[in-house]
Amino acid sequence: MNGSLDPEERILDEPTINELVASYVEKLGWSVDDEITVELGGTQVSGIDVGEEYNRKWQSPIGTRKYNKDCFIVIKNQSRRDLTGSLPMDREHKPQHPYTPVEPQDIVVNLDGGVGGSWEVKEDTP
Repeated sequence: MNGSLDPEERILDEPTINELVASYVEKLGWSVDDEITVELGGTQVSGIDVGEEYNRKWQSPIGTRKYNKDCFIVIKNQSRRDLTGSLPMDREHKPQHPYTPVEPQDIVVNLDGGVGGSWEVKEDTP
């Protein structure tokens, strides 16, 4: 037999959640000193005041949190979060298709009683 197993090593067992998170933290290169937050996603909070008598199957009182069947855990590294806002471009903005404004025109629709109608554009007279 070649090699040896340490008592902490497991071959056939699935890794625990703590071991999975630790392996991802190591893979991402996060530090022990980083500020890490754990949040839940895929939840909803009732924002409707349903009163005293309501259908308990479809409604819930205001402020009640429901967890969807596919809710998930979000692990955030707040220390490495970039909070700088967007910056202006460091060059002049020259789009390939420049915008040319079109002068608005008044459109008058005359329905003369027949099928459809006629369109007439009237010029402004000073």
